[in-house]
Amino acid sequence: MDDRALIEAAFADRSKLKDPAHAAAVERTVGLLDRGELRVASPPAPGEGEWVTHAWVKQAILLYFAVRGMETLSVGPFEFHDKIPLKKDLARQNVRVVPPGVVRYGAFCEPGVIVMPGYVNIGARVGAGSMVDTWATVGSCAQIGKDVHLAGGVGIGGVLEPPGARPVIVEDGVFVGSRAVIVEGMHVGKEAVIGAGVVLTSSTAILDVSGPEVVEHRGRVPERSVVIPGIRSKKFPAGEFGVPCALIIGKRSESTDKKVSLNDALRDFAVPV
Repeated sequence: MDDRALIEAAFADRSKLKDPAHAAAVERTVGLLDRGELRVASPPAPGEGEWVTHAWVKQAILLYFAVRGMETLSVGPFEFHDKIPLKKDLARQNVRVVPPGVVRYGAFCEPGVIVMPGYVNIGARVGAGSMVDTWATVGSCAQIGKDVHLAGGVGIGGVLEPPGARPVIVEDGVFVGSRAVIVEGMHVGKEAVIGAGVVLTSSTAILDVSGPEVVEHRGRVPERSVVIPGIRSKKFPAGEFGVPCALIIGKRSESTDKKVSLNDALRDFAVPV
């Protein structure tokens, strides 16, 4: 049996983890994730289809918690007590982690990633040149693209269960403003600008108000959108109240490069970050 078959069999029957072959398949799979040779979700070829979530890889992560025992980890003056070791060999991988930032084993950061005192969980992938700023968190299995900036206190949710559920996907060139929250398998398209304090969940109404009529999206922010927090009225039995939503108020300019288009977006639309 190949590793996928061994993992799927063990996930259906946890007693199989007593067999060294099944446990070894779990360890090998998480090792491949840690080295970036495997990923939880794969992007489509340019111009084709949707991202594909690999449920068996998420099953391996869940089983990894079962095969690992608790251990005490000492890092200088810091002590941790956990089942999952910390990522190692960061200098060779050209990944900068500022104390007390943490990248867990089984996560992969491409060269040039900077993790300030933030957190990257198992199964997550962070693309080259991206910044995980102070107290930002990248949850389990989240897929963060290249040249992404997760500003201070951003919360990217983890999606481990059910194994087939899509993880949070933030594509290349996205800027996410301070204290924004992106969870429940949300998909943020390339070069979008998410303003401070925006909350995006699978049920959040994302309203494009940049044209003559409102266009509603759910589960996905279109590429290059500039998004800010919003409120819309909704009637309940007890009365009419404001319900949080997200507003797309425009697009990043096509005439400027990534470095200045963000500044232009903030200037043009007064998006707080």
